[in-house]
Amino acid sequence: MQEFYYQETNKNNSSDQPIIIWGHGWGHSHKNWSKLIAPLEHMGRHIALDFAGFGSSAPPPNDWGTKDYADNIAAFIKENDFAPIIWIGHSFGCRVGLQLAANHPELLKAMCLISGAGLKRRRKLHSKIYFHLKIKLFKLLKKITPNGAFKDKLISKFGSKDYKNAGEMRNIFIRVVNEDLTEQAEKVKCPTMLIYGQNDTQTPPEFGKRFSSLIKGSKLFLLDGQDHYSVLENGRHQVIKLLSKFIKELS
Repeated sequence: MQEFYYQETNKNNSSDQPIIIWGHGWGHSHKNWSKLIAPLEHMGRHIALDFAGFGSSAPPPNDWGTKDYADNIAAFIKENDFAPIIWIGHSFGCRVGLQLAANHPELLKAMCLISGAGLKRRRKLHSKIYFHLKIKLFKLLKKITPNGAFKDKLISKFGSKDYKNAGEMRNIFIRVVNEDLTEQAEKVKCPTMLIYGQNDTQTPPEFGKRFSSLIKGSKLFLLDGQDHYSVLENGRHQVIKLLSKFIKELS
């Protein structure tokens, strides 16, 4: 197991309370969860982690995919002899949660996916052609352009914000965003709650509807006026209310 940084709350809570592990989004850290954990602190033992390569955790030894991340979390759960945990993920953290639920189902009691990623977008034909040609052109120009200021400008023009900021994690980012976790979603057996913002353009509500149909028995909530990141900020009160009810129902 590769070690990673995590922050723990209520470690000495009674054994009948759940262990809740929080998995952040790409480019974020455990700090993104602080405003959500605080009002739910009394409901369990909380572990907010920094995935390998993020926050205070060292990068993985090679170009991990989300299954590698999930396997590492699974080793951590087993090493600490935890009872089945509740996984709460945002965006990239949802990808890891899906892999965890699909490949290590015995370790999960339940799961909440907030702005969950892991599906391919359904685009109209003209959009598919446009994005395909854009990617082809970017790859060609990147290949023939030497390192330097012009290449940096090229990446700035074509690459997404996460791609531009990925640095040494760029190969992992490319691998992760090209994964389709449809098959993993179909294998999820634990109780699952899905939360999406109606205004989310990165992981649109359509993802939530598709995941809801793939994950048997899952519950989907679409939050008005919220986007990919605001669900953790000004929309967090709605999320906290849903999480509180979800956790109570599990116990």
